[in-house]
Amino acid sequence: MAEYPGNYLYTKEHEWLALDGEIGTVGITHHAQEELGDIVFVELPDPGARFGQGESFGTIESVKAVSELYAPVSGEVVEVNDELMDKPEVVNEDPHGAAWLVKIRLDDPSQVEALMSSQEYQSEIEE
Repeated sequence: MAEYPGNYLYTKEHEWLALDGEIGTVGITHHAQEELGDIVFVELPDPGARFGQGESFGTIESVKAVSELYAPVSGEVVEVNDELMDKPEVVNEDPHGAAWLVKIRLDDPSQVEALMSSQEYQSEIEE
């Protein structure tokens, strides 16, 4: 069974958020990449783009499907993982580490209260 880092927060749409002060790093969970299968393309926004909580900020494409990526919190994209443009398969190899997608400066830190803990997320996907 996959380990879901306890210091991350999770969404029902299978994104994770790792907080470092006012910057949140966003990625997709092991469960999401497993469901998608082999990732072949990742489309991410440019730095400076702004998104509201729950808004789509990009897409991830596998051999099976194209899925929207949803912002776990509102804010401004301050960094994008450009490595994924050339190596989208990293999402399958290291979804909770090297395959982070974007870093967002949070508009409203209280929004993290709507996200799930590692245990809550694990219960959610086991149902």
